[in-house]
Amino acid sequence: MNSALALQLFRFGFLILLWLFVFGCTRVIRSDLRTSGQSRVATPPPARRRGKNAAGAPARTPGQPTQLVVTEGGLTGTRIGLTGAPVLIGRANDSTLVLEDDYASTRHARISLQDTQWVVEDLGSTNGTYLGQRKLDGPVPLEVGVPLRIGKTVLELR
Repeated sequence: MNSALALQLFRFGFLILLWLFVFGCTRVIRSDLRTSGQSRVATPPPARRRGKNAAGAPARTPGQPTQLVVTEGGLTGTRIGLTGAPVLIGRANDSTLVLEDDYASTRHARISLQDTQWVVEDLGSTNGTYLGQRKLDGPVPLEVGVPLRIGKTVLELR
């Protein structure tokens, strides 16, 4: 009878552990879905639309960066032309730059043009986004040649 009681307690304990695992997985999935919904690109207010020509493209000034280049990581050599549209970076399939990196979040970072300055911001990623040696905590101007690190991937504005 003693072994029957121990077996029943073992089964009950295993059932509790199984349910804790299911609830943990559900929590992680909900958190990831909630994070991916926050990064929808909003249309900038009219005051920020200065610097565009009649076709709606940003007016280029001499010396202004024209591309984003991956300098380290699995996508080394990849170049993204900067057209004025925001550049979304992450593991999501609809990102502008899709990273196959375990340290990148689904919606990791966004690079956007504000007035005439390119700005990078972290979108609530798990492992953070680093500009040079600094971890981003809000929108920060992106300088030409300064490394932007997302997981194992390093990018530069050129």
